[in-house]
Amino acid sequence: MPPLSPQDCLPHDLDNALLVGRVWLDEPRPGPALVAVRDGRVIDITESGPTMADLLERDDLLAVVRRAEGPTLCSLEALLANSLDARQRAPYLLAPCDVQAVKACGVTFAVSLLERVIEEQAGGDPNRASELRGELQALIGTDLSRIAPGSQEAIALKQALQARGAWSQYMEVGIGPDAEVFTKAQPLSSVGFGTTVGLHPASQWNNPEPEIVLAVDSRGQVRGATLGNDVNLRDIEGRSALLLGKAKDNNASCALGPFIRLFDDGFDIDSIRSCQVSLRIEGEEDDFLLEGESDMREISRDPLDLVGQTIGDHHQYPDGFMLFLGTMFSPIQDRDGKGQGFTHHLGDRVTIATPTLGALVNPVGRSDQLPPWTYGIRALMQHLDRR
Repeated sequence: MPPLSPQDCLPHDLDNALLVGRVWLDEPRPGPALVAVRDGRVIDITESGPTMADLLERDDLLAVVRRAEGPTLCSLEALLANSLDARQRAPYLLAPCDVQAVKACGVTFAVSLLERVIEEQAGGDPNRASELRGELQALIGTDLSRIAPGSQEAIALKQALQARGAWSQYMEVGIGPDAEVFTKAQPLSSVGFGTTVGLHPASQWNNPEPEIVLAVDSRGQVRGATLGNDVNLRDIEGRSALLLGKAKDNNASCALGPFIRLFDDGFDIDSIRSCQVSLRIEGEEDDFLLEGESDMREISRDPLDLVGQTIGDHHQYPDGFMLFLGTMFSPIQDRDGKGQGFTHHLGDRVTIATPTLGALVNPVGRSDQLPPWTYGIRALMQHLDRR
């Protein structure tokens, strides 16, 4: 696989981007620190936090980040290089969130809706996917991306499919009035840019899910955005939707980064609505290459509607939350045999990118063979107390 340069991983308008994140430091005490990027330097701004959740709650967030003073830890290039190195020598990037809840929305794009129905009908068997894809496309006979969830047209389609015995729980959340919102990962369990993501050893049919992720404060205000990989186990969820937790929440199965780009006059929710997100999967041993690009304008529910379905009078998040907006790209390119579609091989390198947010890069491994998750909320509180 060709090496990546730091420029490949950063916003195209870096000079105008307000970037904040988290890094791991070994000195003076091992633990995480909040950072901002300024003039190519990585500056420790933990005194303005001390957690990312605290920082994002500030009414004067933009002013604080612009003027925050602290020690320079390293150059931006050195931080990215350290993070991409398999040994990950400090300082290296962590997931840019900490104590926030990590939530995710499912089937918010027509292509992912169809693939979830295929998983369900196939019962987790990848060998049936290609045949079922053709049957379902012929049966539905309409462009699902043009149907507004909860609309009269959606209700009519539901009634027609029910009459033919073809309705699905995934269709319900795809074109019904209520979005699917689930807990993707526990606070502090997500991994960052360059860290290996994990697949459950029981899975034989899986894929990355490239997504835009919103950083939302406790009041429901979107303060910024980053990139995410909602690692998905198609065979496990396909066996039963009640296995969603096992399919989604495993060691290192959630990646975020490289930074949170804060909303300001030049980057806002309209910027997210118009993003084009690319996915690149490179095989380490088989020279496999898969590339694709999708448009956020194809999302079936507006990002702010998804935020509103997550937080409100019905549910509060006192530490804020990160919200995956749903995947717009389900890779189906055959890899191991005709009609078998795509699944990961260990050692794959996944790159998820969009010009305004940069690129999230992660190799792929097995959850049970990766370093265990040991740094939780108690460890963070102890570290901050000592600091």
